[in-house]
Amino acid sequence: MATFLVILHGLLAVALLGSITHQAVSVVWPSRNKVGFANAYRAVSSRVYVNANIVLFLAVALLGSIIYPIYRVWVRTYLENARLFAAVGSFEVKEQFIAIGLGLLPLYWLVWRRPEPAGQSARTAVTLMLCFIVWFAFIVGHILNNIRGFFGL
Repeated sequence: MATFLVILHGLLAVALLGSITHQAVSVVWPSRNKVGFANAYRAVSSRVYVNANIVLFLAVALLGSIIYPIYRVWVRTYLENARLFAAVGSFEVKEQFIAIGLGLLPLYWLVWRRPEPAGQSARTAVTLMLCFIVWFAFIVGHILNNIRGFFGL
């Protein structure tokens, strides 16, 4: 069951990664012209991603919290015994960033609820912060998974 949950957690994280990255690119580097792949990628409506990003972030965080005790017992003890303290510390930082991201979600929803021109810098800042958090968490989780595998099973 743990392996299934880790795979599901990873798949949802990839979906969130793609969605938040797509939104961040369209916010930072907008385009009205849809000719060509890069322009079409940038010319999407950024607002349509907000609810999906919130639901995906919450789902990934919830799944992460469900599999966290297994990580704590099986993976972290292995990493500490192997003296891989940088890996343990990077996961601790990941936890803190995820907590900050959860705290940012209400603000993220609020600034995107009624996109007014005056709030463009706030939308950009919050979206980029969430994008950074998601990328950081994904990379750290992927590296730790590669170090120990699917909980050593």
